[in-house]
Amino acid sequence: MSLPKDESPIDNSQHQSETEYETPELAMVEVSQSVEQLTNAEGEQQAELFNDMLEEAEPGTVALLLESLPLDERYERWSQVDANERIAVLDLMRADPRNGILKEMPEAELDSLFSQISPEDLIEWSDTLPEAMTDRALSQMGERQREHYDRYDQYSENEIGRYAEHQFLALNLTSTVSQAQRFFRRIKLDCNDHVFLLDDDDKYIGSVRRHDVFRAAPESTLASLLWEDSRSILADASLIEAAEAIEHSNELEIAVVDASGIMIGRMTLRTATALVREHYESQLMATAGMDEDDDLFAPITVGARRRAVWLGINLLTAFLASATIGLFENVLEKVVALAVLMPIVASMGGIAGSQSLTLMIRGMAMGQISSGNVMSLLKNELGIGILNGVLWAIVIGLIAGWWFSDPIIGTVIGSAILINMAVAAVAGVMVPMVLQKMNQDAALSGSVILTTVTDVVGFFCFLGLASVLYLY
Repeated sequence: MSLPKDESPIDNSQHQSETEYETPELAMVEVSQSVEQLTNAEGEQQAELFNDMLEEAEPGTVALLLESLPLDERYERWSQVDANERIAVLDLMRADPRNGILKEMPEAELDSLFSQISPEDLIEWSDTLPEAMTDRALSQMGERQREHYDRYDQYSENEIGRYAEHQFLALNLTSTVSQAQRFFRRIKLDCNDHVFLLDDDDKYIGSVRRHDVFRAAPESTLASLLWEDSRSILADASLIEAAEAIEHSNELEIAVVDASGIMIGRMTLRTATALVREHYESQLMATAGMDEDDDLFAPITVGARRRAVWLGINLLTAFLASATIGLFENVLEKVVALAVLMPIVASMGGIAGSQSLTLMIRGMAMGQISSGNVMSLLKNELGIGILNGVLWAIVIGLIAGWWFSDPIIGTVIGSAILINMAVAAVAGVMVPMVLQKMNQDAALSGSVILTTVTDVVGFFCFLGLASVLYLY
């Protein structure tokens, strides 16, 4: 990629980057009120109301409103969105509703839309966009835009090089302060606080800060203002690593370079914040076996199919727990109180395990877990599990013994809770590590496996100890 380093600005003739559109942080009550107004209105009344909202609403607000409407109403209201705002609105929507709108658009409108799309937007959309539609969008781009897309597309969804912005200010070492001042005045970019200095091969040298440019003499060279703390991020760095780098730099933007040192783009603080937020939202949704991009009003058959898999997996684990209980029918028939107390054993183990699991998933996402510290973490979590296990075993054992006037049942449930909480702590650490080794998403399947472990171990220990003490 050849980046201009004279008085020609970085290519800014195509669709403006998504970061030029500011999405305000709307209070939930405002969004709810707008949604309620739209959903209570019908036909022409809804169309007029939506038009009024479009006059003042930012793209992010429009995206939220459209996602909140049933499919038929959503497509009708989409036709009212101004053609110049459509890319920005779609870019701020979740993948499912965005793809649904694109599939409903006539071919002529779709080609017109894709002729405005930037490589950055298409890269993000392509993660979920059908390949045929991605190819269609690429066919509407100019050669230089396709080059940008290909450069970003070589990086995976978890690497910052995929999301680097190709719009930035770049000059060479011999450029003057007056040239940089003209750049800053003429080119308006989001989070633009530096002019990046590149050599003749587009390799990153360093950066000069905006306030240094406007304080220096116009005839001075930028080389004399080179900032000694200039930083860059390797394009193959993970999203979390890149976000941490810009957070610790206290800067609004950082250069993104490939393995040979060539600058391929920049990452802004706004982009880093958005990527991290999306990452943790996806982790949260994954714990329920769902995707952050799922449509609120997805077709019934589509939504049912997506959830059916995890419901089936949960059913299998439930049968396994039930089978464990079935092994101890004799003691359950004689000591009915055991059935009353069983949920307590499973619940305490499940909560203890989920705490360890959450800690592990966060640590893995932040790159803090490695083979060098996992054993230390395991010992620490096991210690916490045993300490809490002893505490709550005593409390619950005393309550159960007093409740049923039976010290044996207090001893049984206390012992079972201690064992289950210790096992839960170990499982909370080891399950995500094993899943990672198997190239499986720990956030997606870890909680299901952990629940199975704590239920089976808890029931087996509780009913097994009860069988020994009551039947033999």
